Amino acid sequence: MSDSALDAAGSSLPLPPSRRAAAPRAQSEARADSAGKEHVIDAMRGFAALLVAYFHCRQVEWVGMQAFHQSVGHSFSLSTIAAYLTFPIAWGSAGVPIFFVISGYCIHRGGALRLAKNPDYRLDTGNFWVRRFARIYPVLLAALVLTFALDWASLQLPPVNHKIREIGLQAFLVNLFSLQGVAGKTFGSNGALWTLSLEVQFYAIYPLLFALRRRLGMTSVLAIVAVINVVSAYVLERHDIQFFTSYWFSWTLGAWIADARARATPDVRSSTWLYVLAAAFVALGCAAFHFGQYGAFQLWAVGFAFYLYKALERPAGDKAHQADGLGMRLLSRFGDFSFSLYLIHLPIFVLLSSILFRSSLQMSIWPSFGYMLVAVPVAYVFYRLVELPAMKWSASFKSR
Repeated sequence: MSDSALDAAGSSLPLPPSRRAAAPRAQSEARADSAGKEHVIDAMRGFAALLVAYFHCRQVEWVGMQAFHQSVGHSFSLSTIAAYLTFPIAWGSAGVPIFFVISGYCIHRGGALRLAKNPDYRLDTGNFWVRRFARIYPVLLAALVLTFALDWASLQLPPVNHKIREIGLQAFLVNLFSLQGVAGKTFGSNGALWTLSLEVQFYAIYPLLFALRRRLGMTSVLAIVAVINVVSAYVLERHDIQFFTSYWFSWTLGAWIADARARATPDVRSSTWLYVLAAAFVALGCAAFHFGQYGAFQLWAVGFAFYLYKALERPAGDKAHQADGLGMRLLSRFGDFSFSLYLIHLPIFVLLSSILFRSSLQMSIWPSFGYMLVAVPVAYVFYRLVELPAMKWSASFKSR
């Protein structure tokens, strides 16, 4: 439940008699609207996690579309059709900018709502950092330990999978302190951890962004961050140094959306053309991917930001929201444990490939589906055992 819904549901201010009867209804509507917005966020998280996970799954298990097409030609067996249907997964790295945009939105949402009510509100920096530490680091530590265990098992089954990098103490500490991309590589086979270092760096710098928002406004902050993003890409990213400044724009887009939604009049609806712009920028990102992943990343982030801004307008009870149906509800379920799935899927895939195929790429696409059927339930168990307690620990530090 969002902060606004909690405020609506938990207010202890006395109401005049004329409003007492309407209060339960208003609170119920606030909860429903909040639930609808959380539904959108969780569904996007679930979609992004599954997209990235299966993108990596194909890389670990399958020979790839070009080699497959050269081998089978225009055969139309069930296996061939299934393989060709996975072609859009070639752009699976688009899931990462979804995570960044959503992260910026969720982190800034509470502060944005408070600033909308009280422009003099100041962020409790110490409390923010403590809650972020409690939320992230128990899960990260457990993921690193699990990666070590699974990669050690994979190393006993030569030939060694090329995805496995250093699993020594130095690499472990580099990733534990979120310095991968700057002081070293990602730990073992868990290449997905490159984004987590950026997330932690976003959290570290967020109090500064918040202070600038209070002084300059969010639109000015977004413009400044865009300039920093371009300079950082030229100075750092082109030399393969991955630092938060090169991806800050996508994260700040999400924060800008949180700020804009907090100040928006509920009855005002933006144009449906935002969905068209979202699709256009996503398509441009897919086209730009041919020339490099970094440029595609920026375009995808803008596209998903357009989509998020518009999708958050829909009340839970409207027909468009109800039409989302089973698919959106299912994706939102995956969204519950998307962080866990993202953190541990790769070492699971590598171990399965080492055990079943001695790390050789397969012509058949079917094993990749089996890999996902293993990784998803394992991630859910990891979520229940590790991530959920970390979430509760983090929530215990929240200011009342």
